[in-house]
Amino acid sequence: MAKAIETDAGHATPGLRAGLEQAKRGEYAAVHTPEQIRARRKAGRPLGSVQATTKKPVQIRLDDDVLTALRATGDGWQTRINDTLRASLMLAGKLPATKPAEDRRRP
Repeated sequence: MAKAIETDAGHATPGLRAGLEQAKRGEYAAVHTPEQIRARRKAGRPLGSVQATTKKPVQIRLDDDVLTALRATGDGWQTRINDTLRASLMLAGKLPATKPAEDRRRP
């Protein structure tokens, strides 16, 4: 059947054969459970925070040279800003001493 469809179309149709095989197995328009969707989800950025303590998005104005220097340190520069602010507040006695930043992050 796929060959007839591709001949009629005049070119190969990517995914056609796999789609027809799915239909034969009764998987066409199947309803998927949340568990099935999670099992097939590709690795990548998480859907939401899995940390016990979440961070809040804020807007802050920084001098251009400060922002450029922070971004130049590579990925994770926003986390380093947070760690620097935390250390400063702990030194000033505004925050209680806590675990090092590496221990606060998820595994």
